[in-house]
Amino acid sequence: MRIHAAGPADLDDLTRLFAGYLQFYREEKPLAAIRVFLAQRLSSGDSVLFLARDAQGAALGFVQLYPFQASLALQPAWLLSDLYVLAAARRQGVGEALMNSARAHAESTGACGLQLQTAKSNLAGQALYERLGYVRDELFHTYWLALPPDGD
Repeated sequence: MRIHAAGPADLDDLTRLFAGYLQFYREEKPLAAIRVFLAQRLSSGDSVLFLARDAQGAALGFVQLYPFQASLALQPAWLLSDLYVLAAARRQGVGEALMNSARAHAESTGACGLQLQTAKSNLAGQALYERLGYVRDELFHTYWLALPPDGD
């Protein structure tokens, strides 16, 4: 397995994988919209995507990171926003390898840590995160305010 920073040449594979990620969370979106979203991330550089490929070059999964400032620590950090592995490639170390790539990237950029959130029902993901040393936050609640689209 090989993990590399994704670029424009990976857009087709990333789009397909991201569609699977959204389906996992029951969020159906058109492939064209997914492709535009990912192309914007790659061109603007506002996120970092790592892509896992098997020995034959087939895309197996990805992780996406966004930088932020950890105000309480007064240091930069990374939000591990998205992690997805194809169902057929699960339990083969792909998710762990992607998580380790995210950690290595965070360490190499001087970040104080990585933050993530996952669905309460994602027990497999939670087990992986905890095995890798992530600690569940028991102090803070996550809130979300949905805003109307532009023009509404």
